[in-house]
Amino acid sequence: MKSYKTLFLLLLISQISFSQQLTLNDLENICNKSNWENVNQFLMNKNFSVSVNKKIKKFNRKIKIPGDKSCSIRALIFGSVCIGTTKIKNLLESQDVLDCVQALKNLGVKVVKNKETYEVYGNGLGSFINNKKIKIWVGNSGTTSRILAGLLSTHPGKFYLYGDKSMNRRDMSRVFKPLEKIGAFFYPKNKRTLPITIEGTSMPLAQTHEENLGSAQVKSSLLAAFLNTPGISKVLEQKASRDHTEILLKKISNIKIKKTKKGNLIFVEGQKNLHAFNYKVGNDPSSAAFLIALTLLSPGSKLTLPNVICNETRIGFIKILKKMNANIKIKNLKRDVSSGELLGTIVTRSSKLKPITVSKDTAKFIDEVPILAICSALLANGLTKFNNVGELAHKESNRLLEIKKILSQIGIKCKITKDSIKIYGKNKMETKNKSILVNTKGDHRICMSAVILALALGIKTKIKFFDANTSFPKFIPIIKSLGGNIVIN
Repeated sequence: MKSYKTLFLLLLISQISFSQQLTLNDLENICNKSNWENVNQFLMNKNFSVSVNKKIKKFNRKIKIPGDKSCSIRALIFGSVCIGTTKIKNLLESQDVLDCVQALKNLGVKVVKNKETYEVYGNGLGSFINNKKIKIWVGNSGTTSRILAGLLSTHPGKFYLYGDKSMNRRDMSRVFKPLEKIGAFFYPKNKRTLPITIEGTSMPLAQTHEENLGSAQVKSSLLAAFLNTPGISKVLEQKASRDHTEILLKKISNIKIKKTKKGNLIFVEGQKNLHAFNYKVGNDPSSAAFLIALTLLSPGSKLTLPNVICNETRIGFIKILKKMNANIKIKNLKRDVSSGELLGTIVTRSSKLKPITVSKDTAKFIDEVPILAICSALLANGLTKFNNVGELAHKESNRLLEIKKILSQIGIKCKITKDSIKIYGKNKMETKNKSILVNTKGDHRICMSAVILALALGIKTKIKFFDANTSFPKFIPIIKSLGGNIVIN
């Protein structure tokens, strides 16, 4: 109790000194947290800043990273329309995932945490509450919003879907349009973003959809809708994208996949009972990317990450780094019985990189481009170019622009277009007496990329509106365990 009193006083002083907007309820919440990690997560959500002033020293560690966000959300959502109790272990307790849990509760689904296991009590397809216009908060989660939109499209009732400012800016039209063909209505008509009212149809029509954008979320939304659509519906995936939805649905549905000359043709036989399942979430490769980058950037360092998801569609960034001459090995590959996902141990050693041009399969590593850009800037002497990455301009922030802003402050030349980013890397640069200020706009991947850059260079850095809780709530504790000096302001 004494430690909480001390923390309370420190926060009061911090409020006075830094004019942070902490309410009495905030302070009460902080004092009720069980440990510093939970306090840290709360502070991150209050848009505090962090500072880095020292270069990280070499390290040799084995680290367990948290569960994968994409798989956590999918297990929760699809478990909610199964019959029976789905049990999920190693669920990532990030803000996006917790927002998904609350969204399901608002739809009448019972979700309970029992020790280290989340239990989802499903009542089958079409079993959500529909006696009034239900308000569903999705926070900043594109995965939750798009997959739920699919399920709700074939569920009678009206559902009001809304998110935070960032989520409400994202174009959802590529999801809405194919769902309208099934029979759903979206209000206001022709609106491309959240908030939106979805009026689900009681008579959904089977469809064949050609997906040529390489979007896992569009594909997943349609597959979710087809689960409650009579007959056989199809998705022709012309560009490969993350396949977590297909892997999970193979466990619980009659989904079939046929390889064709045009791409994967996915068959869904709708309105068949889905049965509850046991699921252990594999560890998150997107979170691993930041730690891998830090290892590459820290001379004399080695890092081992066990049980990381290593599906072909999730390790595109590793393949890119290996093409750039990174010392990364994947060992002990095995197919996990519980999840169906391919897991492996990733071993990384510090490396010098060579510049390359990347144009293909960008959907497989789109989220990792910001941290790849950092590695290219600091380790690859010369021009590295990433093409077909225009989607980054429509994420939580314009990630192409934000990365350019960061790199320009340390003297790295960077050019962006609507669809590409060029980084003119330097493996030697003058950092003495330099300092940078990064306004991340709360974009979690820009936040973490900025921290990795600061730790690698030892440059005085202040990062405003820091938030890693969206996808990697243990980011700061893990970085600290590796010896990184991060100060919360």
